[in-house]
Amino acid sequence: MTTNVVTFGCRLNAYESEVIREKALSAGLTNAVVFNTCAVTAEAERQARQAIRKYKRENPHAKIIVTGCSAQISPDTYAHMPEVDQVLGNREKLEEKYFRLLPDSERVIVNDIMSVKETAEHLIAGFDGRARAFIQVQNGCNHRCTFCTIPYGRGNSRSVPLGVIVDQTRLLLEKGFKEIVLTGVDITAYGEDLPGKPSLGQIVQRLLTQVPELPRLRLSSMDPVEVDENLLQIFANEPRLMPHLHLSLQAGDDMILKRMKRRHLRQDAINICQKFRRLRPDVTFGADIIAGFPTETEAMFENTLQIVEECNLSFLHVFPYSPRKGTPAARMPQVDKEVRKERAVRLRHAVQRNLEKTLNSFVYKEISVLFESETQGHSEHFLIVKATTPQIPGSLVTMRVVKAKNDHLIGESLP
Repeated sequence: MTTNVVTFGCRLNAYESEVIREKALSAGLTNAVVFNTCAVTAEAERQARQAIRKYKRENPHAKIIVTGCSAQISPDTYAHMPEVDQVLGNREKLEEKYFRLLPDSERVIVNDIMSVKETAEHLIAGFDGRARAFIQVQNGCNHRCTFCTIPYGRGNSRSVPLGVIVDQTRLLLEKGFKEIVLTGVDITAYGEDLPGKPSLGQIVQRLLTQVPELPRLRLSSMDPVEVDENLLQIFANEPRLMPHLHLSLQAGDDMILKRMKRRHLRQDAINICQKFRRLRPDVTFGADIIAGFPTETEAMFENTLQIVEECNLSFLHVFPYSPRKGTPAARMPQVDKEVRKERAVRLRHAVQRNLEKTLNSFVYKEISVLFESETQGHSEHFLIVKATTPQIPGSLVTMRVVKAKNDHLIGESLP
């Protein structure tokens, strides 16, 4: 049995899981599974622990290694689980030597993530079972939002040099990938630690210029107030930069945003969406929203609900607020748990209505689809498209939309 990697959480974790897979293989690790955990919510951590116990019951002789943000922040939690053989920190999980499970290996190897000053430069050969590939351009975060533990799992912001990004992109294109997603913890903070302080927009421009054969480039979650003018310019003029943007909004009420210690207010979010939409009117937006943040009243929640319409959001990652131990928000007056759940449901209903309107706007239009399977793929706008006839997985196909369903489009190949 070879080493399996189970991934929880963000796209950055998905990228790092491929690094882990290669390092574990190179180290000769066998009959093992690595759980790459997430710490964004208490539920994510609970799911990881549940998955570990289930895996051990079904595979009693397999070695279990736990790593990722949850392991970095709370190593003792996993060290105390009898199912776990070893706990590795977020830095250690990317180094081959730690996957050599020797009889005298330390059970817990988790060092101070804040001492990490550089982002390790890993070139990976591909992504198992994926049509698109992720490239890490940045890691860590210099900000301290009151609800968030991620900086304590990832450390401070640090960027990957352009040369490494270009080399990685070319390698993945050689492997047949048609779409690259630039990912990180706070990608709009890109370059603050590099010579000359290049912005995210500048790096996108240089990447597209130096790799003209790249068909599609997509960006992961961005902070609304850190979008630079270079990025706006390239978005306006470069069709290879996909017209779907995901924003880290978290809320739509100014008081809640201040209590979250966010860097933007609601009007900032509305303004940036308007700017992008003026440049490319068909752009679609997604966002992260926390429902039921401490002290959130019904009126405050209504402001967040309204921003779904004001920004015309078609996709939402909705998180009912989850107290994280040691964060300032956990010490604030809490909203009732059932109210948090109910508000999350209302947000999901609101975005579903927007998604259906967006889908209907593409009926009878021609779109480009990247297929993940023979029957399903994603358009440039990140809309799910199902084909009427089988397609080649990993291929880019121009299709005509014949129908819109409640969560996807139906497309047929052009003659």
